[in-house]
Amino acid sequence: MEILTRNQKNIKKLITVISVLIPLLIVILFQVKFEGNFSFLPHIYAVINASTALVLILAVYFIKNGNRKMHELLVKIAFLLSITFLVMYILYHATSEETKFGGDGMIKYLYFFILITHIISSIFLIPLVLHTYFRAYINDVKGHKKIAPITFILWEYVAITGVIVYLMISPYYQ
Repeated sequence: MEILTRNQKNIKKLITVISVLIPLLIVILFQVKFEGNFSFLPHIYAVINASTALVLILAVYFIKNGNRKMHELLVKIAFLLSITFLVMYILYHATSEETKFGGDGMIKYLYFFILITHIISSIFLIPLVLHTYFRAYINDVKGHKKIAPITFILWEYVAITGVIVYLMISPYYQ
């Protein structure tokens, strides 16, 4: 049975609020355009996604080998990389026109399948990462170990498919 302090309950509520607000903010900012040229950002955030995938694999490697400190550091780095990606993603889409995928046939269906599953997974990833981190923060090792593998798989999927989406649409950037 989980017993949380009042502060911990408030943190869980905050996680829920953040998990709802981030996707809403992205949808709202997609409707608004600001001045600026940030056309270089997709290239950078593709590298950030690839780096996140690698850092997460290393984090799992270190925890499996008993190096909790390195694991913690790498997860924090992955978290910061993801936040950096999110800021760049919002900045790019708030200042740039939508890039249309130009492929035809099966490749187009594959692209949209990957893109849609990437987007949906990223929405579910937000609360999962925050809850997993929260479990570690309050030293709920059992709870953390229970959800961390799910978080890892989904986070890897989002990071890797982010790179794939970039590679597939990059020929169509203007």
